[in-house]
Amino acid sequence: MNGTPLRPGDTVGFVGLGNMGLPMARRLLEAGYRVRAHDRSASAAEALRAAGGATVPGSAATTRDAAAVVLMLPDSAAVEAVMHDDGLLAAAEPGTVVVDMGSSRPMNTRALAQRAAERGVRLVDAPVSGGVKGAVNGTLTVMAGGEPEDVERVRPLLEVIGRRVLHLGPAGAGHALKALNNLMSATHLLLTGEAMLAGQRFGLDPVTMLEAVNASSGRSGSTERKWPDHVLPGTFDSGFGLRLMLKDMRIGVELAEATGVSARLGRAATELWAEAAERLPPAADHTEIVTWLRGMFDERSGGLSSG
Repeated sequence: MNGTPLRPGDTVGFVGLGNMGLPMARRLLEAGYRVRAHDRSASAAEALRAAGGATVPGSAATTRDAAAVVLMLPDSAAVEAVMHDDGLLAAAEPGTVVVDMGSSRPMNTRALAQRAAERGVRLVDAPVSGGVKGAVNGTLTVMAGGEPEDVERVRPLLEVIGRRVLHLGPAGAGHALKALNNLMSATHLLLTGEAMLAGQRFGLDPVTMLEAVNASSGRSGSTERKWPDHVLPGTFDSGFGLRLMLKDMRIGVELAEATGVSARLGRAATELWAEAAERLPPAADHTEIVTWLRGMFDERSGGLSSG
């Protein structure tokens, strides 16, 4: 395996064909990469085969002839299981770049990068922001951590998946910012829910509220996209689970406190999200925290609501 940048025609392994992973793998196929993928879901594997990709019976098999292997998995535990228990690290040839594009713990990522380097395998952490729509359209923001030469080698692949590819520093840097970003995003959504529900109870029209806020200083991704696209229509279909958001929030708070930042607001927001997780279904979308807020407010007011 040489260190030249990846290009169409190269083989890329891919592990994890979920809500985000499947459209990302499809984009690589459309760009001319050869994709060898694995997922526990037979339907996801069939969907990739239908798009022209190859699927294999185990994670380790994705490494065969692959210059890089993308992991789109939910957390560090899943990454460790694939890399060690499933044998991906042992199967990868020296020089292979493993790209962890999920949301892992940054300190775990640093340790894994060191273990991989001992076998001659390179690790880049490259989590993304932009949701399922961004994965489908290739408009994600990619937050990359790793050695500069490794990031540059997989940059062409990342630029197929995302509109912005930012190299933030050594291994773990991408996962650190991803956790902090999601801590901010979740706190925005929580406060937006409180404010929007208060306005509706006062008698304000939610569509007009969003129009005004989005032209004012209170705007955020929650007011510009999450409320108009997923909350007001009642679809709650962003494709990112509430419990995954909570996991990232906890990582963000831990990271902040490890650096000496008290993170009082972040911890308070995380505790409220944890309450919502206890009340909502296991598969709840993260935007469904608004339904939890609404139910909590209705209980306190005896079911009276004007919104």
